[in-house]
Amino acid sequence: QVQVVESGGGLVQPGGSLRLSCAASGSIFSVHDMGWYRQAPGTQRELVATVTDGGITNYQDSVKGRFTISRDNAWNTTYLQMNSLKPEDTAVYYCCMAIGDNGDEYWGQGTQVTVSS
Repeated sequence: QVQVVESGGGLVQPGGSLRLSCAASGSIFSVHDMGWYRQAPGTQRELVATVTDGGITNYQDSVKGRFTISRDNAWNTTYLQMNSLKPEDTAVYYCCMAIGDNGDEYWGQGTQVTVSS
């Protein structure tokens, strides 16, 4: 059974930084794309950033230049470094990993990020 767990959320002032982590555990032979998504109250879940198993990254326009996604394949882990945070970045952040031959998607439980003074 595969589990995906996020950590690293919290309360930060505008302009501050946070680093989110997400690790997959269980019977894992291969992890393909890894991604971060977020959902603010009253809105749909939206893509923040993704990274392929080849290291190609993709970002939502509003976070380009501020957020950096990375991965550590040895530990089946992905990170989201968030700098210059803004109040509009406030949301629950979810990690998603495509795992196994079929690329089945596994989601974490979410971690709250609140940007407020």
